[in-house]
Order: sequence, then structure tokens, then C-alpha cells
Amino acid sequence: MWSCSLWALLPPVYSLIIAAGLWLVYFIAVAEEKIIPLGSKYKRRNGSYYPFISLAGNFPPASCIFSEVMNIAAFVGLIIAVLRYLQVKHRMDKQWINVGSLIAFSVGCFGMTLIGNFQVLTEEMIHNLGTFVTFGLGASFCWVQSYVTLTVNLQSEGRKVGFIRFLLSGSITVCMIVYFSMLGQRRHMQAAQSQWALVMLFLIFLATFGIEFRHSRFNIVCTDASGRPVSQLETASEPSRYQPDQL
Repeated sequence: MWSCSLWALLPPVYSLIIAAGLWLVYFIAVAEEKIIPLGSKYKRRNGSYYPFISLAGNFPPASCIFSEVMNIAAFVGLIIAVLRYLQVKHRMDKQWINVGSLIAFSVGCFGMTLIGNFQVLTEEMIHNLGTFVTFGLGASFCWVQSYVTLTVNLQSEGRKVGFIRFLLSGSITVCMIVYFSMLGQRRHMQAAQSQWALVMLFLIFLATFGIEFRHSRFNIVCTDASGRPVSQLETASEPSRYQPDQL
């Protein structure tokens, strides 16, 4: 009998779908000769571009899929961040950390929509703004959530999960530094490879929330009682099953 919450499937399924969508965009762009393959020893040829994610999703038909993938990534990513906020809400003394983490990732999700809907060769300034917001706030979110994991220590799994998240956060930060460094040195292929590694590591980080979501139930309860909220979002974990959170 399944003893874990089905919400545990949301983060890993989300990461798998977004990763699959981005790689589909990449393979379409390569097939259409809009970009050169990752790891290619040759420089740009026949009008092809380096295999940055944004350039892979710049030209139709890949651009249509890219926009859809980024919009879904932003929407579902925000849902995961809200559920995580509710999960640790009553287990933290410093609530400003939890609130700040949610706000930072919410703005980062908005940055994802800018990346997906404003192509880099058409609206470069807005697109790059979305990139900086997503990468910068996304990396900050990872570090904060790694700290939160150790502090909350949900089901006594904080040390193990926290170690994994700190390792992923460090790898994400290194990839981001390498990415911008390679761009500054005009080593575009290495920059593109770092970008892909950065995004995949970030998706792996989000997938790890499934480890803790398996301990929680999230239910929407509606009521028409006078003077009470129309909707409530409740979360119950093993230690505090009867202490619902409301939104």
C-alpha cells in the first residue's frame, strides 16, 4: 500500500518534463541547423549559432515549444515554492527567511516567463533581464533552502538532504560563475555547456523537494461560512498532522 503522499511526485515529474522539453527544443534547433551541437569542435557555420538554450529556442518551430516549456516551468515552479513555504512555515523561528525565499523564487519564476516569451535576438534587453533574475534569484533560493533543510530537519532527514542540497547549490553557483566568465572571454561553446549544466542541476535541486513532500498532505478546503475565508490550503505532516496552514 502506498504510504507516501502523492505530492512527492510533483517535484521530480516537474523536473523531468521541463528537462525533456528543453532538450526537445535543443534537438529541433540542431536538426533545423539553427545551432551547432553541444561539444562540437567546429565554430559557427552556415549561419548557425552556438548552442545556448535561448538561441535554441529563438527560432520556430522550437521557439513555440520553448515558450510553452518556460511558462509551465514558471507556473508549476511557483506552486512548488508555495507548498514548500507552507510545509516549513510552523517549523521555523525566523519567518523572514521563509518569506524571503518564497518572494525571491516568485520573482525568479517571473524571470522565466521573460526568458520564454521575449526571444534573445528580438528583445535582447528584456530577455537578458529575465536571465539575470532567474539565475541570480534561483541560486539564492537554492542556498536558502539548503539552510532551511538543516534548520527544520524534517523527519530527522535534514542532514542527509541538506548535504545533497548544499552540494547542488555549490555546483549551481560554480556553473553560473563559469558561464559568465566564459561569456566575458568570448568562449561561447564552454559558456553554453555551463549554461546547460546549470539549468539541469537546478532542476535536480527542485526535484529533491519530493523527498520531503512525501511526508505532507496538501488539501484545498472550500467553505461558504460567513466571515470565514472562501478557500484554505492545508498541509499536514507526520509531527503536526492537525496543524493546518491557511492561504
